[in-house]
Amino acid sequence: MEFGFEVALCGWLETNTDWIVARQLGGAVATPGSRIIDICGVVPGEEFEARTRITSEAIPSLAIESDVGAGEAIDARHAFDCSADHARSITERAVECGFFEAERRNGRRVVRQTTRYPDWIGGLVGIENKPDLGTPGDLQRQLRIDVSLGLFDRVILATESYVTEAHLNRLPDAVGVWRFDPENSDRTVIREPTRLAVDKAGVELQATEPLRTDVAFVSPAEKAIKRRRIAERAYGKGWRTYAFPDCRHIDATDDGRPFCSWFDRVVNPAVECGVDCKGFEIGEPPAVDCEKLRGERTPWVRDPAGTQRAQSGLDRFL
Repeated sequence: MEFGFEVALCGWLETNTDWIVARQLGGAVATPGSRIIDICGVVPGEEFEARTRITSEAIPSLAIESDVGAGEAIDARHAFDCSADHARSITERAVECGFFEAERRNGRRVVRQTTRYPDWIGGLVGIENKPDLGTPGDLQRQLRIDVSLGLFDRVILATESYVTEAHLNRLPDAVGVWRFDPENSDRTVIREPTRLAVDKAGVELQATEPLRTDVAFVSPAEKAIKRRRIAERAYGKGWRTYAFPDCRHIDATDDGRPFCSWFDRVVNPAVECGVDCKGFEIGEPPAVDCEKLRGERTPWVRDPAGTQRAQSGLDRFL
C-alpha cells in the first residue's frame, strides 16, 4: 500500500540524508491545496543551526512576514496585514514558540523577534510516490505542475515498479526516478533529477479541458514565500504524523512505523485501524516516543534552549 511505501521511504531518507523529512505538504501557490506533495525533504542551509535554536515547532508564517523585527519592539496590532483577531492569534503563537517576546510599554503590549529569522533553507526536494506504475492515476499531470511551477529545487518520482524506457518517456525530463524496495530499504537511482529554476517565475497548471488549459503565473517572490512556508511546516511537522491505535496487534518498528502483527505489515492507523477492523483487539498502544526518535535520527532539535532574552517570560502575561 502507498502509506507503507511512503513511510518506509521516509525512514530511509532519515537514515541516509541530513534532510528534514515531512509528508503530505501543499505544493501549489496560486491555488493552495490543489497539489499535495507526498514527501518533502528540506536540505539544511548555512544558518540551519540558528534555526534549531529558536524552536522545535513551525514558526507562524505571518509572524515571519510581519513588520516585527529583532530591534525596537512595536505594537503588535500594527505589525500585520490581517484582522485584529488574526493578528492577536499569530502573535500569541509566535510568543509561545519563542520567536516573539512581549512586554508592556505605557500600558500597551509590544513585541519584537527574539532573534533575526535565519537563512536556513538550503533547498527543497519534492518526492511523488507511485509504488505501482501500472496504475499511474494523475501522475503525469502532477509532475508537469511540479516542473513548470519550479517550487522545489528537485522533483523525484519514487516507485516500487520496474521502470521501462516507456515509463521514462512519459515523464517530464527534469524529473528524477528512484526505484525503492520498502521491504529491504533498497534504493536504486534510475535517473537523476534536473535542478529547477526556483528563482524564476513559474507556471502553475490549473483546470485542464480538451482544448484549453488554465494557468497562473507565479512570481519569484511568491515562490520564495511559499518555499519558506513549506520548509517551516516540514520542520514542525516531520513525517510521523499518525497516532498509534489502542490495539494489542500494533507495535512500532525501530524507526517508529506502525506495524500490525495481524496483517503482518505496516498499516495506516487513520484508515485501517479501529473497531471496524477484523483483527482489532483492545490493548495498550506501543510505548514509542516519535519526537525522541526524530531528535536522535535527524538534525532537528527537540528541546532547544530558545532565543528569548532573560528578562522576558512573565511579560506576556501582564
